[in-house]
Amino acid sequence: MAESIATVRWERGTQDFRGLRYSRRHRWSFDGGIEVPASSSPGVVRVPLSDPAAVDPEEAFVASLASCHLLSFLWLAAKAGFVVDSYADDAVGVLTPLEGGRMWVSTVTLRPRVKFAPGAAPDAPRFAELHHRAHEECFIANSVRTEVRCEPSME
Repeated sequence: MAESIATVRWERGTQDFRGLRYSRRHRWSFDGGIEVPASSSPGVVRVPLSDPAAVDPEEAFVASLASCHLLSFLWLAAKAGFVVDSYADDAVGVLTPLEGGRMWVSTVTLRPRVKFAPGAAPDAPRFAELHHRAHEECFIANSVRTEVRCEPSME
């Protein structure tokens, strides 16, 4: 069984915790050594208590789904003998209120734009099938109740 490890660190310092006047900035660290600045979304907690330059959990969730789809798609395309030259995705997550005012990421729409090497591209039905299979293979998509939509295009 494989494990994924992420370390999340936050420190209060001298900030007014009980008065809710504390920074939501924190750091994510990963086993490869990279650290990522993180924060709540400025749409949830106003600046300066959040950091708009940092990654927020909702963005990370959307990026995680998009990244997993990308990796699954590339693997499937390579196995099928196609050659991908580039892949870009402007994925969008939608926050929706639940009963009681809590929020959840109800939908993530992936919009991958894929460019293949000349003479090494699938036809349109095979392209759609590769994306469908990539969605089925994606570990993250298999782990969430969020609806994940895919609207791919070939360049």
